[in-house]
Amino acid sequence: MNRPLPEVQSAFARYLTERRGEAPSLIVGDEKADAEERMDLYAGAYVTRLIEALENHYAGLWGLVGDEQFWELCHRYIARHPSTFRSIRWFGDRMARFLAEEEPYREYPFLAEMAAFEWAQGLVFDAADTDRVTEAELQQLSPERWGFLRFRFAPAMQLLDLRWNVPALWQALDREETPPDPERNEVPVVWLIWRQALDPRWRPLEVDEAWALEQARQGAEFATLCEGLLEWVDAANAPLRAASFLRTWLQHGLVAGVEVGAEGR
Repeated sequence: MNRPLPEVQSAFARYLTERRGEAPSLIVGDEKADAEERMDLYAGAYVTRLIEALENHYAGLWGLVGDEQFWELCHRYIARHPSTFRSIRWFGDRMARFLAEEEPYREYPFLAEMAAFEWAQGLVFDAADTDRVTEAELQQLSPERWGFLRFRFAPAMQLLDLRWNVPALWQALDREETPPDPERNEVPVVWLIWRQALDPRWRPLEVDEAWALEQARQGAEFATLCEGLLEWVDAANAPLRAASFLRTWLQHGLVAGVEVGAEGR
């Protein structure tokens, strides 16, 4: 009896991810391989392809744990989080949380941070292109309007809190050098990860710049940034400090648009 296609697809997918179910009964065998052997061969190839995707996403994580442990880690991740994506590009999106929660990986918290760092690099690499505001464009605005400026930021950027020296670990592994020992900071450090041209880049932010950038991304006006920076600098230097941050963001290509608040029009 013919089965509806959605039922066949569901049975097929269940066997690929769980290695059980009725799918073999829906497959025709021959003298080379029976139905179950054919399904197992396909399921093995499917898992191998998922592992290849994780290898591409998490080369640094792979380098930290080694071949054998990474293979086991991938199998455990696939069992816990079977792919639900049409595009394999997005498979592996829960790796950082998986490593933070799953034994024995959660005993090594730098592994979860490495996964988060690598996933953020992928996000900024794939993010859509946007226009970039230049310093020359801002210089055309009259000084009395600056306090009311709001900024729209490019999607090709991420802010990530890291306690461990994972950027240094990743860079050494990428260069095929011996990585330093994992080191934990007393407090989290905010890292900016962005794309410039086609290259993901990153740098740590001072506390005041991290605060200012987050506020600006939420729509705060330039005057609000200056006022908030009084927690770190005096009133004479707050506007200069805010302007220096803005200039750096412009140079990084982070600012995609500027608008003037209603009171400054």
